[in-house]
Amino acid sequence: MNELDRIKIPVAEEMEKFEDHFRNAMRSDHFLLNKITHYVIKRKGKQMRPMFVFLCSKMCGVVNENTHTAASMIELLHTATLVHDDVVDDANMRRGFFSINALWKNKIAVLVGDYLLSRGLMISVEAGQFDLLRITSRAVQEMSEGELLQQEKSRLLNITEEVYYKIIAQKTASLVAACCESGAIAGGADEQTSKKLREFGLKVGLAFQLKDDLFDYGNGDIGKPTGIDIQERKMTLPLIYALQNANSSDRRRIINTVKNHNTEPKRVRELVQYVSAHGGLDYAVKKMKEFRNEAIAILETFPASSARESLQQLVDYTINREK
Repeated sequence: MNELDRIKIPVAEEMEKFEDHFRNAMRSDHFLLNKITHYVIKRKGKQMRPMFVFLCSKMCGVVNENTHTAASMIELLHTATLVHDDVVDDANMRRGFFSINALWKNKIAVLVGDYLLSRGLMISVEAGQFDLLRITSRAVQEMSEGELLQQEKSRLLNITEEVYYKIIAQKTASLVAACCESGAIAGGADEQTSKKLREFGLKVGLAFQLKDDLFDYGNGDIGKPTGIDIQERKMTLPLIYALQNANSSDRRRIINTVKNHNTEPKRVRELVQYVSAHGGLDYAVKKMKEFRNEAIAILETFPASSARESLQQLVDYTINREK
């Protein structure tokens, strides 16, 4: 049994049933859509987001049909964003499989992403779960705004730490926040409790993204640095910290590398080494652990239970994972 399987023990039976629920949520009368969605299900990831939904629902009361609806909505939305991201990034692989756009071209991939998004919204309407619809729609809006803000700031390379947190709160953490809030509501939580778990999800999502930032630099046990974020001119926290604390000469060279030499392996390696040597990785680790601690502090306001314990383990998994 792997670590995630151990973490989901309190909701393992419910999550096994979720497989059918999710498959039914994607079903269409259209042959090509069914063929593609079957392929999507076959290459599903770790399902950490549905796990947050189920565990929050159980911690707040019960896992029920509304929990399955909430988890399906989140997973459909998340899958839609991945399909669209692959088109935007012109990516041919996703989780070791060919991407939808690689197999069926961009136009079909965009339409499939649109279908998945619309299905996610429609199943809440069909179930009469308008609170879940509000939460998910807000997540779609925030993720789009975060992506656009990142694109705008990346062109100018003028992202401050404060702006960076806003970007990742919208682009990444908003979906984890939606998982936790919708799970709480589905489980019968009141408004105050569901908002508390939304804040918990936001903190976890911020820590999750900072871990992703560190992957690009090969920190600790992660392995070789890739420098992909630098190649794509993405300003992540380690680079932002190093840039803000650099002298004027180093700052000019950093900006020149990111703007004009971001595809040159030697210059990218030099920048990765500079960021590491000047405290960028240490600072990102420090902030990641702060967000983790803030998330755990929120969890500890809930009564002890197997679901709460698993949520704490899931938080720690997000910052200790190796990929």
